[in-house]
Amino acid sequence: MTQLSTTHKSDQLNAEVVQEIVDAVTSIDYGSVEVVIHDGKVVQIECRKKIRINHSGSGRKALKS
Repeated sequence: MTQLSTTHKSDQLNAEVVQEIVDAVTSIDYGSVEVVIHDGKVVQIECRKKIRINHSGSGRKALKS
């Protein structure tokens, strides 16, 4: 597993960017977070939340792995 490093090419990641990544990861129960990097800099954070439709009556709930 890769650890989150706060340095890349001797530049430090902005604390706000790190917090956005942490917030994205903690905001979903099931799904994925993708961090897009261009030229060594974070330019986009994508979150995909998985939802399973419960056809037995109680609506929807988070997908369980």
